[in-house]
Amino acid sequence: MSGNDSKPTIGALPDTTPGSLPAPAVVTWVVWTLFVASITVLGIRIRFGGVWEIAGVIAIDGLTTLMWVVVTFFSGIVHSYSRRYLAGSVHETTFFLTTFGFTVAVLGLVAADHIALFGLLWLAMGMLMAALIGTIRGWKQARAAAAVARRYFLASSAILGIALVTLWWATGETTVSGIGTAADTLGGPVWLLAAGALVLAAMIQSALVPFHTWMLSSMTAPTPASALMHAGFVNAGGILLTRFAPVITVDPTFLLAVVAIGGASAIGGKLLKSVQTDVKSKLGCSTVGQMGFMIMQVGLGFFGAAITHLILHGFYKAYQFLSSGEQVERTRPTGTTEHTVGGTTSAVGAIVAVLTGFAGGAVFAVLTGKGTSVDSGLLLTVFVVFTTLHAARSAIQHTSLSAMARYVAVPAVFFPAIVVYAVVYKGVTGLLTVPTATTALTPIHGVITVGFIGIYVAIETGIHERSRRLYVALLNATQPSADTVLTSTEDYNEY
Repeated sequence: MSGNDSKPTIGALPDTTPGSLPAPAVVTWVVWTLFVASITVLGIRIRFGGVWEIAGVIAIDGLTTLMWVVVTFFSGIVHSYSRRYLAGSVHETTFFLTTFGFTVAVLGLVAADHIALFGLLWLAMGMLMAALIGTIRGWKQARAAAAVARRYFLASSAILGIALVTLWWATGETTVSGIGTAADTLGGPVWLLAAGALVLAAMIQSALVPFHTWMLSSMTAPTPASALMHAGFVNAGGILLTRFAPVITVDPTFLLAVVAIGGASAIGGKLLKSVQTDVKSKLGCSTVGQMGFMIMQVGLGFFGAAITHLILHGFYKAYQFLSSGEQVERTRPTGTTEHTVGGTTSAVGAIVAVLTGFAGGAVFAVLTGKGTSVDSGLLLTVFVVFTTLHAARSAIQHTSLSAMARYVAVPAVFFPAIVVYAVVYKGVTGLLTVPTATTALTPIHGVITVGFIGIYVAIETGIHERSRRLYVALLNATQPSADTVLTSTEDYNEY
């Protein structure tokens, strides 16, 4: 049993604070109203364009309106789900108000233009998420998990503060938009300090390796809080780097480092997932890997692809967490248990998966124009091919259909999915005011790509499981903070 799945114990008293009972219904209604309003604002923005602003304070552009729709939608789903999940809990009202506060903080963050406001909302977002992780205050483990998360988020905010102050000192600008305009004047150690701090703050918030421990220590959070964390909170790193794209794209060499950082986390997340035994820890490690892919797309200069990735990943991961209870099975290890990542695939199945991957990449290239030139767009298309191939292989292995039906169904499902992805990517890119920063390919790009694919294939074939030393190292790397571990059934009863 996971701490996320804890339900109120028999005899638990509902929160009867005066005026508290309507809070879940009222807050849920407000969030869905904000969702409808956000769709309206997005439609107006698409129709008339431009940037609406209160000079020096907020700037509402395409990214702002898009993220307002996404954030309010995910928040609305979580609020609606939580009304039943937390019904009767003594923490119900506190949870709803904190979740709503978190939603408001994120809505403000994506509109903030003044760097002081941006930094304060970044801090508020982290503190509210830490509070959600520690919702069940009767558990010492929950309090410890909140404390772990709070330390990471305070560190991320402090590092972001260093970046913002450095950029203000170097450019004399106090707004995100002003810094972007003056970014071409940046360079040297001052720029490197600011750009490095931005990436580091994003890595911590998005739980990239080696900053993933706070996420794996957060399993005491109620399941709706976990869904909000994995579908929304961790995406803040991509939003941050997109907002400051003109700063981090000053030097193509720096973007190479960002690609390497993202690739390391993408591989690391997959390796860490291979030694997990419970559903939600597997999902957590999957998020680490997916955020790595998002940062890789930033490093390739495709900010539209990164935003598209975080939106689609948010939909997927919110569903996975809110339905995680359905995936729990009672099993016991056997001597014939196969390796934990890959599986056997027939020769015909392998051919179908490979052809689906390459055809998916071709469809993406035709629809987006990426991959038709020898530049970083080619790598973006390569990763689309690779991701499609992997997903097709997984579907062929695990779909409960006859072999022939699977070989027909997989391409039939994946081609429309690639078309949808390409269309969403084009639409998102059109909304952004940040231009695509396509870079020329270098030998280092090739080394990173070959290394990434080689390691990924090795994991899929189970080669890594032959090393006990690697297994122990991965197991140690995925251990949450000791104070956050629920070690006995009694720990789940806070009453």
